[in-house]
Amino acid sequence: MTDQERAGMVPGDMGPWSVGGQAFRSRLIVGTGKYATWDGMRDAIQASGTELVTVAVRRVNIDQPDEPSLLEYVPKGVTLLPNTAGAYTAEEAVLTARLARAAGLGSLVKLEVIGDAELLWPDPVATYEATRQLVDEGFTVMVYTTPDPVLARRLAEAGAAAVMPLGSPIGSGQGVLDVSAVALIKERVDVPVVVDAGIGSPADAALAIEAGADAVLINTAIAQAQHPVQMARAMRLAVDAAILGRAAGRMARRDRAVASSPNTGVVTVASPS
Repeated sequence: MTDQERAGMVPGDMGPWSVGGQAFRSRLIVGTGKYATWDGMRDAIQASGTELVTVAVRRVNIDQPDEPSLLEYVPKGVTLLPNTAGAYTAEEAVLTARLARAAGLGSLVKLEVIGDAELLWPDPVATYEATRQLVDEGFTVMVYTTPDPVLARRLAEAGAAAVMPLGSPIGSGQGVLDVSAVALIKERVDVPVVVDAGIGSPADAALAIEAGADAVLINTAIAQAQHPVQMARAMRLAVDAAILGRAAGRMARRDRAVASSPNTGVVTVASPS
């Protein structure tokens, strides 16, 4: 046994994961919306340990560069992931991504095309169309999608750099409603799987990782917690613990109980004669 193993320091972080050739060690992505203040957002991002944050392009003041911007409060060294939130057609999403790149936010984008304004559910057809278009234009596309294994495979085949199935409706905090779908998607794509939307607690985040997700994206559960900085740290610890546990290899589930102590050397009491 090595000194690292004796100290419980086996490589349980599973190493970095990558999107479009860019490597990240943290398996937690956080959003920048719904915070009470920008200072609070900055502190939560720092507490989360994330290396990747999402920003809605429509909130970045692209056309008003002299006004305060949330980008000023994103800690240095954290990569920006502009998203196309607010798009309801493939054309709107593609235009938003182009604006982000033209504004210097890069070619890594989170594609989001909503098909139902009440449910905030992704439009699968428009999402697929926009994915193909953006890939053709040289974008690295992380795609927000329904928890559909077939659609996830099609998006990966179309060139998506990551697929991001929702755990439950955006902002609902209902957790991962279909854990098996995460595992099925992971089995069918050769790109990272990021569970996005619906995570409400550290337990939800750990469950998504245990199901096979490469990372999780969390916004509302942190931003609208009573203590966002504390929740950000809790999410970080939960994700790290789930990654460590997954790397360690959980015990097999069994139908029946199995004694943890040996049967030999059991103390017995003689029956009275």
